[in-house]
Amino acid sequence: MNVKQLNRIKKYCMPTMLVFCLNVSAAENNTSEADSLKISGYLESYYIYDTHDPASDTRPSFAYSHNRVGKPSINLAMIKASFNQPYIRANLAIGSGTYMRANYALEPNDLQKLFEANVGVRLSDTNLWLDAGVLPSHIGFESAIGLDNWTVTRSMLADNSPYFETGLRLSYTSDDGEWYLSGLLLNGWQRIQRPDGNTTPAIGHQITYKPNAAVTLNSSSFIGNDKSDQERKMRYFHNLYGQFQLSERWGLIAGFDIGAEQAEKNSSRYHVWYTPILIAKYTYSDKCSFAVRAEYYQDNNEVIVTTDTPNGFRTFGYSANVDYKLMNNLALRAELRKFKSKDEIFEKKSGLSDESLLLTAAAIVYF
Repeated sequence: MNVKQLNRIKKYCMPTMLVFCLNVSAAENNTSEADSLKISGYLESYYIYDTHDPASDTRPSFAYSHNRVGKPSINLAMIKASFNQPYIRANLAIGSGTYMRANYALEPNDLQKLFEANVGVRLSDTNLWLDAGVLPSHIGFESAIGLDNWTVTRSMLADNSPYFETGLRLSYTSDDGEWYLSGLLLNGWQRIQRPDGNTTPAIGHQITYKPNAAVTLNSSSFIGNDKSDQERKMRYFHNLYGQFQLSERWGLIAGFDIGAEQAEKNSSRYHVWYTPILIAKYTYSDKCSFAVRAEYYQDNNEVIVTTDTPNGFRTFGYSANVDYKLMNNLALRAELRKFKSKDEIFEKKSGLSDESLLLTAAAIVYF
């Protein structure tokens, strides 16, 4: 990374990133702080076979992760430095792959590989933290890191809500770990820099309740305008999910997202979209597990997913997958996934279809 690229990162990310750089530098010269510096890496390769054998090698516009078909690809290759002390923490991660190209396409070229870049300060002896920079999204139960998720590919719900966000996050975790509360001031809906001509920050919240090790309940929201001030349309979005460990081997995730955006500037009319999802997981052993997923996404007015079809985006999805961990840092995954849409939106060798059947294989190496 050259000097010009570093200057652009400073310009767009936030002055607080300078604090991160200073602390990492100090860690290299201090043994106790060096012990708090952790380097990790993640590499996920995949291959998707589409039974329609489409001419294009790109999946439909609603897929932002694992979105190439018919050729071996890298979804995410990432290297990350994490620094943690009792009153300060910071993360810097650089990434590449089809996930990065799809999700960071609207950012300046020099920022399109910036997976994560943030610094946090503990504000008191309690677990009250203020973090600033490029942060993981506070919305949803899935992340860009495949091994964090029960399924090989991401759900329609995850692919069409933010994976990352930029701004300020004030968070509190109760001493017993049961409650996590946060409020956020953001640059927009999955943005590093605000859209051109936008002067209005967005806001969000997250409340997570874990009464015991078997139950997690979460509520997250986003409120803001993700367009220029001239085109301003307020967007209101809520994510709700519960994760349950039903027994030693069985787990269940149930989620529901709903959003509404003004049909026109200053309009009292709103376009609504929503998506429910269920995922069940069976852990056969420490090395092997299985999962099944059922989901539906409805966006009649194409607020999030553009199809240019009479019924907008109205699609069911089903999948089944198996995971096998060969060793501590190597995992193999396979998934069979089917989509059924109201309209013909899936490309095939000649024409379009209202159905799609995909087989995905992935290999993950991490340290």
